[in-house]
Amino acid sequence: MKVYINGKLFDEKDAKISVFDHGLLYGDGIFEGIRIYDGCIFRLDQHIERLEKSARAIKLVLPWTHEELCNAVVEACVANDLHNGYIRQVVTRGEGNLGLNPKTCHDPQHIVIADKISLYPEEFYKNGMEIITVPTRRLSVAAFPPMVKSLNYLNNIMAKMEAQIFGFMEALMLNEEGYVAECTGDNFFIIEKGVLYTPPVNASSLAGITRGATLDAARELGIPCVEQNLTRYDCWTCDEAFLTGTAAEMVPVIAVDDRKVGNGKPGPITLKLLDVFRKTVRRDGRMVVYPKK
Repeated sequence: MKVYINGKLFDEKDAKISVFDHGLLYGDGIFEGIRIYDGCIFRLDQHIERLEKSARAIKLVLPWTHEELCNAVVEACVANDLHNGYIRQVVTRGEGNLGLNPKTCHDPQHIVIADKISLYPEEFYKNGMEIITVPTRRLSVAAFPPMVKSLNYLNNIMAKMEAQIFGFMEALMLNEEGYVAECTGDNFFIIEKGVLYTPPVNASSLAGITRGATLDAARELGIPCVEQNLTRYDCWTCDEAFLTGTAAEMVPVIAVDDRKVGNGKPGPITLKLLDVFRKTVRRDGRMVVYPKK
């Protein structure tokens, strides 16, 4: 596999950055997870726009234009002949002194990894998955904006570990007020009486690209969409539920905290949304031109 770093391609064993990079030392950096389907990079411009906004939010000056950031993703896909898979784009603050001071950093590092991914077993997509609420709460909006996709994911990792302790693959995280925020790396949706509900971004949830695509798919199908605070009770008693994320795509949820969701099977509206989403990802993005073999 070839890894893109600052305009050059390296074999994965040679893809390296400094141990003094503040992205490594302090999680001082940002990232985007992007999918490619049949040579179409899904909503690439939206992902790069969010990366740029994350950079502005943490005062990280990007020395690359929007188009250069897009082209780097395309170049990594071409170099690895990747037609279907996952792309991780990372920007770190760069090498600096020991200590938190970001002003000592220079030369931000731009890394793109394009590879295959399988986040959950295939059976979960067909039969649904069970999730559990965990004690670890999402960071407060007042502490750190959830819209920023930073390299510090320890909060989410702690929640994932708690879920695994109890034998679950995924966890539902609450915010400091006790409302549903999101899962450890995915947005969360419920359906009640034909209406689609999801937590608002000010509930410590990310404005996910796949979340947005799901809302678009619902509107295309004429399904009413509401962004509002959700309680655990809402999750326990809803008709359908599912989670969405770039890596996860759309996964039906059939039980929350050992309470069966609906009839315990992926619901009909969830399956309709999944069908529209799968069609959308192959038409809504940037097509990659691969060299002829």
